[in-house]
Amino acid sequence: MLWLASPPEARAFCGFYVGRADASLFNSASQVALVRDGDRTVISMLNDYQGDLKEFALVVPVPVVLEKGQIHVGDAALFKHLDAYSAPRLVEYFDADPCARELTEKMRVLGDTGGVMASGVSTARTRSLGVAVEAQYTVGEYDIVILSAKVSDGLETWLHENGYRVPKGASRALQPYVRQGMKFFVARVNLEEQVRIGATYLRPLQFAFESEKFMLPIRLGMMNARGPQDLVVYALTRTGRVETTNYRTVMLPTGMEIPEYVKESFPDFYKAMFNRQVQRENGRAVFTEYVWNMGWCDPCAADPLSPQEMRALGVFWLDDPGSRQGVGPGFGGKAPGWGFGRAPASRPAGGPTQVILTRLHLRYSAETFPEDLVFQETGDQQNFQGRYVLQHPWTGAPDACPAAAGYFEELQARREKRAETLANLTGWDIDAVRSKMEIEAPRRWWETLWR
Repeated sequence: MLWLASPPEARAFCGFYVGRADASLFNSASQVALVRDGDRTVISMLNDYQGDLKEFALVVPVPVVLEKGQIHVGDAALFKHLDAYSAPRLVEYFDADPCARELTEKMRVLGDTGGVMASGVSTARTRSLGVAVEAQYTVGEYDIVILSAKVSDGLETWLHENGYRVPKGASRALQPYVRQGMKFFVARVNLEEQVRIGATYLRPLQFAFESEKFMLPIRLGMMNARGPQDLVVYALTRTGRVETTNYRTVMLPTGMEIPEYVKESFPDFYKAMFNRQVQRENGRAVFTEYVWNMGWCDPCAADPLSPQEMRALGVFWLDDPGSRQGVGPGFGGKAPGWGFGRAPASRPAGGPTQVILTRLHLRYSAETFPEDLVFQETGDQQNFQGRYVLQHPWTGAPDACPAAAGYFEELQARREKRAETLANLTGWDIDAVRSKMEIEAPRRWWETLWR
């Protein structure tokens, strides 16, 4: 698209939710939602374009000529909710009273609680460039044209001559898609329609199609990039976790205890931690930040998406008879087909909603990600989340009971371990971490040998 680990701990996923690391932490972060089942795909793209809307152009390779009904303008609030629900999170636990007969942890889950686009170039000129206008529509505030091309140079020339400000040398990036016989979804803003509709920002574009390929084109997005870019992909599937097949997919480190002071600077911690993991993988890995069945969460950074929101993202199987066993309250009726719309209002209660959300995060450049992303849906439904733990100490006295002295001795070792964990995850200086924690570096075994 072109805009002109370690396993989780055995401990249950619950606790006080206290913060999250959302996509807004990262500069030049694009967000894409992929709904996939069988050969049916619905893609929603949230533009992070900044600049004069007259200069905006979006070019996306697609496998088929899209009909107007396959194109939709969505709501950016859906991405905000997806991001909030799946973002890596910080949780709090509290040490049990060592003097208590039965040790219990104080835990609870907190939920955050159309017209036709005018062509500036003649049909004869279009044919001479080896370009064919397969379809053109106005959908919402976007003028859209579907193109096919015989040669990439001709396609680049056509785009320039029709007023699209594509980056210089775009033909080289377009060439592989032309060779594969792919079509090109091209959109720009119809300013008059935008004023009439009253939209104050670029709403997400959505399109639905059928293809054996489960992929996302990212190479065109590198043409006008000023450096590495972040991409967050929300993949919604029926069966299981999504991973890339042509790049290494890595689970983020998770479940670690980190120092309490990080609570006040969790975004800084997460950015540093993610940067560190990217460096360790030489910038060539896709990171899994979250996998969960959308019927529930634990701990909840935000409520799961409603049936109406999932339908708006293009989840088309909610009403399939074959999926009802795993579908929870809120669905019902008979709505054959797939695409965009709203789910029926009610349905008998069942199990959790059978929509698995996989959140993938990558930082890419032309050097580190020379190929488009190719995905596969696995049968793995094991829950996973980027989750970092603050473990608050018991506040009793060391002489409160015989067990208390041993507890405080163990606590000192645990605090040092948290300092080491934080330094290892982020690359921060271990002595600076210890200073903020107000602990001394442990003495080496020989330092007190002759004292």
